[in-house]
Amino acid sequence: MSDNSAITVNNLIKSVATQEGRLTILNGINLDVKLGESVAILGPSGSGKSTLLGLLAALDSPTSGEIYLDGSPLHGLDEEAKAALRKQKISFIFQSFMLVDTLNALENVMLPAELSGIEQAREKAEAMLERVGLSHRLTHFPNQLSGGEQQRVAIARAFICEPKVLFADEPTGNLDGANSDKVANMLFELNRESDTTLVLVTHDLHLAQRCERQFIMEAGRLSESTLVEQPATQENNSVSVEAS
Repeated sequence: MSDNSAITVNNLIKSVATQEGRLTILNGINLDVKLGESVAILGPSGSGKSTLLGLLAALDSPTSGEIYLDGSPLHGLDEEAKAALRKQKISFIFQSFMLVDTLNALENVMLPAELSGIEQAREKAEAMLERVGLSHRLTHFPNQLSGGEQQRVAIARAFICEPKVLFADEPTGNLDGANSDKVANMLFELNRESDTTLVLVTHDLHLAQRCERQFIMEAGRLSESTLVEQPATQENNSVSVEAS
């Protein structure tokens, strides 16, 4: 583990018990993500992408192996210690937004700041919502917001505590094309301004291509890859993946 590593993973294994026996979801994962780096993890459904993200974000525990986040070991921590580390260093953006239905937009963004004891939480939440273009929606509840607006609230909430590492699980997966582009632009812009390390899981090859590095998850194994943009034609306007 180097001094400029945000995340270091050594021989990570995750298996679960099934009626047929042990099922290995992650099999010997090794990964090093530098401070301030943006990383995308792609792969088919069921390949283990979201499982890996949950382990890196201290939302779950591995069967074996080591995880270091900003120099702190996650392996071996109890739930209380992991919760404290998440509050101090981590934010998470979910595909399904995960806003609190009974709180309005401002209150949703204020919530993690208040839990972390940040002073002037209301003022900072208002500034974050203005930053994502929602200053006119402060008192609206999630069911009064469009999908794109809800995800922008979730982005504001994720950045208010200035996390060391931001994890995003399919952050544009529930959005149409226009909203997907708008949310992605805000995510990367705020990430650059905050110098936050970004790790995202996505099926969107164009979104992944905006990250500095890309990895492919297949059958529980992770390999670094290169996204190669194909020449645009009427029949072909796509991005392919090449393993390296």
